[in-house]
This record gives sequence, structure tokens and C-alpha cells, in this order.
Amino acid sequence: MKLNTSGKSLQTHTPTVTLKTAERERKIFKVTLVGSVVNVVLTVFKFIAGIAGHSAAMTADAVHSLSDLLTDGVVLLFVHISDKPEDCSHDYGHGKYETLATTLIGIALAAVAVGIGYHAVRSGLVWWQGGSLPAPGMLALWAAVVSIVLKELVYQYTVHHARHLNSPAVEANAWHHRSDALSSLGTLAGIGGAILLGNRWTVLDPLASLVVAAFIFRVAWKLMKDGLDELLEASLPEGVEHEITDIVNTFPDVRDPHHLRTRRIGNRYAIELHIRMDGRLPLTTAHERTHEIECALKERFGQTTHITIHVEPVK
Repeated sequence: MKLNTSGKSLQTHTPTVTLKTAERERKIFKVTLVGSVVNVVLTVFKFIAGIAGHSAAMTADAVHSLSDLLTDGVVLLFVHISDKPEDCSHDYGHGKYETLATTLIGIALAAVAVGIGYHAVRSGLVWWQGGSLPAPGMLALWAAVVSIVLKELVYQYTVHHARHLNSPAVEANAWHHRSDALSSLGTLAGIGGAILLGNRWTVLDPLASLVVAAFIFRVAWKLMKDGLDELLEASLPEGVEHEITDIVNTFPDVRDPHHLRTRRIGNRYAIELHIRMDGRLPLTTAHERTHEIECALKERFGQTTHITIHVEPVK
């Protein structure tokens, strides 16, 4: 006998408030739009400051902000798709589109990091071979300060809502904002050092770009790894699986939960397992017991968690 239920879970490790699809999408759009407005302002300001202030680090930072704008668009598009209900061609829903968005954001960040690192190394080689690098100006320094403050505020705002909405894509975008703040922090150090120490130390500007690239790539690697793990059907953390079996074992008449298989589908969990019950129990009793297990699991992991329970009779 096999009993099935399916749906969405809006949380990862702890229960969260379930939001209706339309409301969730509206909130995600609002959060992402706030970040987009800030990104537009900063991108224009940084490009002007980088070019007018003769700062390679600030120009690289502007490219990073531009990548934020692109990833905002990715989030809006893919979250809209992921919130669509199950249909005849997607029996498990469209949740992995959001995972794909998270992975694409990671790839975009990695590309930005490689580009910034390449230009930093090239400028460093010019300095090493005796060439001169333009000294950054105060406009670039102030642009870095403004960027740090604004992007950290946007990060805090976005990550707060991402955890409430349980959206991996929005949280990935929040980390993109944080990486931009870190980028500007490194830029500030490089520009400030080059200004204070004079033309002899203008190499600090591209050196700051290289450090920033390393920070960005680290964030990108985590996002890509988490996204690919889910796309490749990685199991839920071991602690979560232990919690599932502990919940099942609390029910009378149920023995030996086994063949537990778990995965994420976007922002929800999928749980499949086998249990053993006395074969002499009435079918209605077995059905009631599996229904109670499903309710307990959904109470813990979200009311629309996909659950499949296979019952094996024993004497």
C-alpha cells in the first residue's frame, strides 16, 4: 500500500509562516525592486567616480554593481516561474527554477570575480615592470564609502525578508549585495592607501581589486555548490533526516522506518520512506496512522511538503 501527498514547504530547518503564492511573489518583487533601485544609483555613481577618479578598483566595483542589476532580473523571472503550481508536465511543481536562479547568480558572481582579478593582475604587472598607474581621486574614495553603507543596508533588508519568505534565490541575491559591500570595503582600503601614501603606492588600487575578487569568488562558489547539489538531487542534511525518523518513531504501531529518501525542490522538502506495520491491522487503521505521520511531518517542515509513505505489512 502506498499513500501520497504533495505540495510545497516554505522552510529549511525550522517552521516558517506559509505565504500564499501571489503574496510571496509580490513580497519578493518588492524586496528585489528596492535592491534594483539602489543598484542603478550605485552603478552610475561608481562608473562616474571610477573614470573621473582614475580608479581601476572603483571601475571594477561598478561592474560588480552592474552584475547585481542583472541578477535582480534573474530573481524576478525565475521566482515567478517557480511559484507556479504543479501541472501535467511538472508533477513536483516548478520549485527548482528558483534553485536554477541561485546557481546562475553564483555563476554571474564567479564571472565578475574572474574579470576583476584579471584586470588587477594585469595592472599589477604594469607596476612591477616599472610602469606608472594613475593615482585615484577623492571622488572614488567617497563613492566607496557610500557604496559600503548603502549595500550593507540593502543586504540586511533583503536577507531578513529572504528568510521570512524562505527563498533561496532572494537570499542568494542578498549575499550578492553583501559581496558588493565587501567589494567596496576592499576598494576603500586600496584607494585610501594609494591616496595617503602617494604615487609610489598606486599599486594598492589594483591590489585591492584582487582581494575583492577573492571575496566575491568565495561567495560565488558556495552559491554554485548549494545550487548544483540540489539540482543533482543531494539529500537533506543528516540532522534533518534523523529528525524525520525520530518523528516517525513516536507513533504507535509503526516500526522500522527505512529507505528514507529526501531532497529539496526549490523552497520545499520532499520526503519518501518505508514503514512497517502489523499486517493484521485494518486498512483504515493503517491509513489513519500514515495520515497522522504526514500531518506531523508537515507541522514540522511545512504544510505543503511532498511526502510519500510506503507501508509494509509484518506479522
